[in-house]
Amino acid sequence: MKWIRKSSLEPLAVSMTGLKLGDRLLVIGCSDPVLIAALASKVGLTGRACAVDDSEPRAAEAGRVAEREGALIETAHAPGWRLPFDESAFDVVVLRALLASDPQRSRVAVDESRRVLRPGGRAVVIEGAAKRGLGALVGGGQSGLPAAADATTALDAAGFLAVRTLAEREGMLFAEGVKRNQ
Repeated sequence: MKWIRKSSLEPLAVSMTGLKLGDRLLVIGCSDPVLIAALASKVGLTGRACAVDDSEPRAAEAGRVAEREGALIETAHAPGWRLPFDESAFDVVVLRALLASDPQRSRVAVDESRRVLRPGGRAVVIEGAAKRGLGALVGGGQSGLPAAADATTALDAAGFLAVRTLAEREGMLFAEGVKRNQ
């Protein structure tokens, strides 16, 4: 039995974020500009969509792709993943393809995502899923764990609540955590 059905209307990654019209969205990591444009379209004109990357050219390219796709988005360069946003500025933060990079810098990005989320806001991690089998058990993520363990461990370490793996499908892992209410 399939628990998660692919929508014919939107990509799986958009559906898995649970975004709705009017949400304030931040995407950390601009390696997938087409996804960023689709997420920005989901929050619409009544929401706010921002994307940051530690690479200025990647952030600029995400802005160009979003504009071409008809989505409104603010892009910014965030050296060392230090985010140029106020505390509690976003409802949802999506961390895309960050955990496989340098673990220290990844931790900064996850910690910063918690800072800019409103209390009760959600962080959604989207990573490439490790293939099943011996390779996933032996050499999955940077820490030697499967991608799901890396994602949930990172969110737990940053102090998120209700951390869980949502799904591993279509070569992607989806995990989320909720920022503690103050």
